[in-house]
Amino acid sequence: MPTGLQLAYTDAYARAADARVVSVGADSAPGVVLDRTVFYPGGGGQPADSGLLRRASDGTTWVVRSAHKADGEIVHDLAIAGTPSPDLLPAVGDLVTVELDWDRRHLLMRTHTALHVLCGVVWRDYGAQVTGGNMEPGSGRMDFEFERMSGELVGEIEARVNAELAAAREIRVAILPRDAAFAIPDLIRTKINLLPPGIPEVRTIEIVGLDLQADGGTHVANTREVGSIRVTGYESKGRINKRIRIELADAPA
Repeated sequence: MPTGLQLAYTDAYARAADARVVSVGADSAPGVVLDRTVFYPGGGGQPADSGLLRRASDGTTWVVRSAHKADGEIVHDLAIAGTPSPDLLPAVGDLVTVELDWDRRHLLMRTHTALHVLCGVVWRDYGAQVTGGNMEPGSGRMDFEFERMSGELVGEIEARVNAELAAAREIRVAILPRDAAFAIPDLIRTKINLLPPGIPEVRTIEIVGLDLQADGGTHVANTREVGSIRVTGYESKGRINKRIRIELADAPA
């Protein structure tokens, strides 16, 4: 599936799309491939989307419990128990509408952006690289290369993150040729470069005035859309590996 048909990568606010069924896997976890989709298939710590698939001809609707990437395609995993008969599945060539669970997606977008602001603050002010991360809708954690962590330091980081969120910084998405992307200093903020070797293009997320890094997930358009965060905990995961847990505290006014 060409990048232009993975709508989440260029327009995170697209909630639905009309599409045609390209293939259907008839097994105990049937998966449907479309010629275009708004679903994010998961990756980089961000969970995959969920939602609905609705056939145009008769309105038959399937629940899409998740999605994943396989052989370069986004596979929509239908929530059907057992091994369904073909007449219970979409057919190749069917015209359908694919719809996101938007409330869940938007919460993930806000969470992902909050984690990038956290990453940007920690890199700018403390020079610590990321060693890991994960998120759920409304909460997440990041691991950093800190030798020491304290409640005072975490409180300082929380205040600085909330100041950046309140600064209403624009967030820009760009897809750059590989050579141009890797010419940007500190583009890879993780301790280990997770980008597949040989990829011709790199997608970047810029929080204007704060952070620029390679990333494949979905984000809001401005930090003010996140609201505020609170740090819910911190812990040591090794000699120079410290974990900070956050959750969204307040929705934007």
